[in-house]
Amino acid sequence: MENFNKRFIYFICTVSAMGGLLFGYDWVVIGGAKPFYEVYFNIQNDPSAQGLAMSIAIAGCLIGAMTAGSLADRFGRKPLLQISAVIFLISAYATGAFNDFNPFLVARFLGGIAIGIASGLSPMYIAEIAPAHIRGRLVSVNQLTIVLGILAAQVANWLIAEPMPAGVTEAPFDSWNCQEGWRWMFWGEAFPAAAFLLMVFFIPESPRWLAMKGRMESAASILKHIGGSAYAADETAAFMEAPDDNRGARGALRLLMSRPYVPVLVLGVVAAVFQQWCGTNVIFNYAQEIFSSAGYDLGEMLFNIVLTGITNVVFTFVAIYTVDRLGRRTLMLLGAGGLALIYAVLGTCYHYQVTGFFMIVLVVAAIACYAMTLGPVTWVLLAEIFPTRVRAVAVACCTFALWTGCFTLTYTFPLLNTALGSAGTFWIYALICVAGLVYFLRALPETKGKSLEELESQLIKK
Repeated sequence: MENFNKRFIYFICTVSAMGGLLFGYDWVVIGGAKPFYEVYFNIQNDPSAQGLAMSIAIAGCLIGAMTAGSLADRFGRKPLLQISAVIFLISAYATGAFNDFNPFLVARFLGGIAIGIASGLSPMYIAEIAPAHIRGRLVSVNQLTIVLGILAAQVANWLIAEPMPAGVTEAPFDSWNCQEGWRWMFWGEAFPAAAFLLMVFFIPESPRWLAMKGRMESAASILKHIGGSAYAADETAAFMEAPDDNRGARGALRLLMSRPYVPVLVLGVVAAVFQQWCGTNVIFNYAQEIFSSAGYDLGEMLFNIVLTGITNVVFTFVAIYTVDRLGRRTLMLLGAGGLALIYAVLGTCYHYQVTGFFMIVLVVAAIACYAMTLGPVTWVLLAEIFPTRVRAVAVACCTFALWTGCFTLTYTFPLLNTALGSAGTFWIYALICVAGLVYFLRALPETKGKSLEELESQLIKK
């Protein structure tokens, strides 16, 4: 990094990764607010309405992910980041402001659109800016901000909620938690959203997008600011030597679906869906049910959720340290195998009705394993395995698949939990992780330390 402008690089990546911070906060805040807004809206005994409140944001994610790719190719990466910041800000205020359930759902849907845009665009932008030898580390910063956003939401929920007496499983309707507390949990997101909106105006456009549009001088200027004249010359030469179909945006989706690109698209889609179907995210979305099954009441549940968030952050730092050393393939294999083992033990403990601290240890171990492997590394892979010509559309397709996987995971967990119990549910997740391990052993190459152009020549066989 001696010849690189470290301060400029880290500023760009940190600002872009604030989309991840808002993604994490918006995604998880509803879990802590759930016991209180359900009482306020009188849906605590309406499973259909409860499921709609939890999943409506995912529908927004699908819309945001589906449209982000084509818009980012047409207008650039930076304007889409600005749009996501605006939507985050509007959604944060509106979700807590409404007194009726249907407008509340609309606000959650808007927040989902912003999540869908930011979840794919932020890591992709960082990958297009970052020097190859530290690309994994810098893209992993986006995952770090996601888990910091998750932790911020968990801590905010814990601090905002008034303490509940021991043994209480449902807050009274006239309590502060049910009347005002849940609103402030959502409003807390407005402060980082405003900061993101302000700071995103001070970052440059992606040099690879500029090169794709034929604006080589502008791209070279940004690259020179990042790494000096020699670095800019090398990178722009690589841009020019890349296949002609890397310049211009017309027909990107049709090109992505052509024979040479299909194998890498399949790899990206499988990695994206597996990141969700591995099951760890149900711990965040359904923490109340999981910890209740382990023998904890409402007050203890909120503290345990914070514990999982701290674990998530700590082990994401492990991923940042190891992703450019051990490599993407090693970490993906470690994550799939580790989770398979943990879920097998967790399901067995549920089967034999084990409760208490040991169950917390297993849940924390699952989150730690995910945070240092599948959570961040999947986003690194999605951001780097596709050629520039199709990257925005390809990442959008994979992000759409990821949120589809998230929707099916979130929707099916209560159904599986009811039909099979917690034991059977986590055994199913263990089997999915074994299947993922086998697939990655066969299909996933190592990508660390290679430029995006080198990866194109390795992965796209024409």
